[in-house]
Amino acid sequence: MNRQMLKAMAWIFLLPGMVSCSDMVFGDKFLGEQPESSGATTEIMFSTKENSDKVLNNAYRNLIYGITVSGTPRLGGNVLESLTDLCQSFRYNVGDGPTALYYNGQLSPNNISTIAAYMYGKQTDWTTIRYAWLYIENADRVPDMSDGEKRERVAEAKMLIALSYFRMMRYIGGIPWIDHAVDVNEEKYYRRLTFEESVEKIVALLDESIPDLPWKQGDLDDGRMTSAAAMALKFQVLHWAASPAFNSDTRWHPEADEYTCYGNYSKDRWQRAADAGKAFFDELDKRQGYALVQPETATHRDRRLAYRKAYYDRGNGEILISIRKGYDVSIHQLYITQRLYACPTLNYVDMFPWEDGTDFPEDFDWTNPDRQPFFTYSGTDGMVPTRDPRLYENVACPGDMYCTGVAAPTYVNSPDYVNCSGFLIMKFILQENADRANRPVQWPYLRLPEIMLGYAEVLNEINDGPTALAYSMVNDIRARVGLSPVPGNLDKNQFLERVMTERALELGFEEVRWFDIVRRDMKEAFTKTLYGLRSEGNALNNPTEFTFEKVELDMKRAWASDMDTKWYLAPIPQKEINKGYGMTQNPGW
Repeated sequence: MNRQMLKAMAWIFLLPGMVSCSDMVFGDKFLGEQPESSGATTEIMFSTKENSDKVLNNAYRNLIYGITVSGTPRLGGNVLESLTDLCQSFRYNVGDGPTALYYNGQLSPNNISTIAAYMYGKQTDWTTIRYAWLYIENADRVPDMSDGEKRERVAEAKMLIALSYFRMMRYIGGIPWIDHAVDVNEEKYYRRLTFEESVEKIVALLDESIPDLPWKQGDLDDGRMTSAAAMALKFQVLHWAASPAFNSDTRWHPEADEYTCYGNYSKDRWQRAADAGKAFFDELDKRQGYALVQPETATHRDRRLAYRKAYYDRGNGEILISIRKGYDVSIHQLYITQRLYACPTLNYVDMFPWEDGTDFPEDFDWTNPDRQPFFTYSGTDGMVPTRDPRLYENVACPGDMYCTGVAAPTYVNSPDYVNCSGFLIMKFILQENADRANRPVQWPYLRLPEIMLGYAEVLNEINDGPTALAYSMVNDIRARVGLSPVPGNLDKNQFLERVMTERALELGFEEVRWFDIVRRDMKEAFTKTLYGLRSEGNALNNPTEFTFEKVELDMKRAWASDMDTKWYLAPIPQKEINKGYGMTQNPGW
């Protein structure tokens, strides 16, 4: 068998289901069946606007969803934060990604399955890329669409490709690039782009899409891509690329090469990110349409609910990129079912300040606290929270109500006690089942606060310290939940630490922390000792007071004592490299 035939076979195996364009067909429902499921040809696909939309909608449908849903069991149903200092898995079985592959160090190029965080070659991002290019190349054939409609839909497709490739890049580094709908008869060889080339290709697609997209979609098209989303994503890409792991004279791993970093430092990369951030916020000032969701009243409860609306509700004015698998809340049922296995750490909980914004003390005496750490009990008002409202929306703490409608089973004498870290995830699960009623689900891939905090970080870098604008970006987010401003006399490193903490508080369980740790080369986050909290209530049901004991979590992680920065990027399955279409292995694997 000649090399050309081997390359063709390799590509077919890499992208299962790819067939010649003349054999492709479409399905019946928005975000429903794949376009080729009903037997129609490509010609029929693009014979009407309605039919062609089904191709593009399937590109949307296959975007990677952050919450584990049926059919896409990343990490075996666990959360990406379980690989960070924010959360710990307690499932302890062979189907659990964190414990079966990461904590024990068993992940390897020959040991990657659906319980890995990222399975190169097996993710639905390739399907998005496939359908998006198909749409781009055939949109002109649709007879009942105006030229303006075609340009807009093609721009959406380009942005979907850029988004899919960037999400891929954050896991593996340089990517093999496809710039067209692949024909079954063409030679299949796609070399891996360098890190720099990958960034430039993604940014170029976004630059092409921005002029032809609306700044904001109307209610009927909410969820489709916009120029605001494209500009924000461009900033996110450049922010990632400028970060220390990849933009440094010291390579993040001894084997790091041109596929996984720039190989040198340039302040111009930070400036380029700053320019993209300024362009986004200048356009936002001019065109409006997006803003932080604000509480209805200045109460703790309303501030918590405003924060909930900001990440959970569709079309809230804060979501820049909303990824969807369907409308019904049952889409999240698998995640809700798995809620007892992934538990926030005390390390994360301790990041949250008191309700007035003052820092929670590092030396807090848990055995003899001079102040209640989560709630004080009032006979008339019940359990009154004492900390940042976002804590309670991210984490089920001792004394709070849970989705079951009873006190969260985090204290040891609870009838339903869950033996884990002493905390449970609250985010996306919500406080009570009724909270989810009539609230169509989404994954908030990109929210305005992430761009605000990222821009604050970038301004801090290019100015060698925080500017007034950088402070305002951070303080506006804190003000939404009633917190006081951060101190106004911080140096560059102190301000950076505040920004990174604020990103963890605001964007917890939104798949941000892992990538922050990686891009900032935060080895200390990998090696720190992780803690939980043992609490006991003064009653079995609905206790009003607790005693506490800080405990070290006994499940150790392979990198805690033997840190290898190879974990920053995912291994490439050896079988993919062996196919010979151009992919190479990542450093350390």
